[in-house]
Amino acid sequence: MIKYTVGIDLGGTFIKIGLIQSGQVLNFIILPAYSEKGLRSNLPKIKEAVNALLHDSKIRTSDLVGISLAFPGIVDVKHCQVLATNEKYNDACELNLRLWCELNWGVPFYMDNDTRMATVGEWVCGAARGLDNVVMMTIGTGIGTGVVLDGRVLYGEHYQAGSLGGHFVIDYKGRKCSCGNVGCVEALSSSFFLSSIIKENPKLSAAFREKADSYDFEEIFNLASCGDIDALIVRNECMDVWSAAIVTYIHAYDPQVIVLGGGVMKSKDVILPYICERVGRLAWCPTENVKIVASELGDNAAVLAAEYSFTNQRRKNEILSA
Repeated sequence: MIKYTVGIDLGGTFIKIGLIQSGQVLNFIILPAYSEKGLRSNLPKIKEAVNALLHDSKIRTSDLVGISLAFPGIVDVKHCQVLATNEKYNDACELNLRLWCELNWGVPFYMDNDTRMATVGEWVCGAARGLDNVVMMTIGTGIGTGVVLDGRVLYGEHYQAGSLGGHFVIDYKGRKCSCGNVGCVEALSSSFFLSSIIKENPKLSAAFREKADSYDFEEIFNLASCGDIDALIVRNECMDVWSAAIVTYIHAYDPQVIVLGGGVMKSKDVILPYICERVGRLAWCPTENVKIVASELGDNAAVLAAEYSFTNQRRKNEILSA
């Protein structure tokens, strides 16, 4: 009997909801997130989108294996409870999402950190398939990471192991991060902080700094490709931060591959050569350099992990033993 899974990926800007079967996204709906307004206000439209996917594909809830949700924060995987957020969906800790799923569809529910789920997606279906030691780094509104170590997804005592790579400190005198720490990778190189990164950089022209609020990474990379000196400085300094983070991930986790994802990877033809060269010089890899590759699944990575969350016995054992 053919069974289906629904995967929900809560992004800071968009929510992606996909219908999954046999490792393929059959259909999907993308919604604006308005994450600053919280998760509760988003639940009705998420419910409507899930029902629309099922209706359009003529799928009954009895044909569903389950519904998974990738959340941008720290998640108690065993109890499907959000433990901590960081400027996105800040009311989520108050919500019983497992009950929400049960009341609406009567199927199993699974929830995990969004980048951890994206890592699982790349590990099972994408750029890291067949490997046992994997780190994924997503670069966008924030900086997220996920880790597979010796063939097992990394969780730790409080479900945060491997997922806080955006909050590794690379400059203890640096900018204060939204998490409360100082000098985090995210505070120095994410799109959330891009305006501050530009305004506070004395190397940049006054005219460029005055327009700081109007730039995003896409425009920065486009301007840099045209030779704009200010954009080149911002672009390269951010890539230096990403490289420093990757060196730390390599030293911490000893992976076979680093997978890079997120919207900024539209510029992978610039990012990958730059980072590979810099990390190749700086990382301590006495045996061989770690491969650094772009995500193969893109925005589908966390959604595709939904199927694995319910059907893989190893995953179930990890959840039960957590």
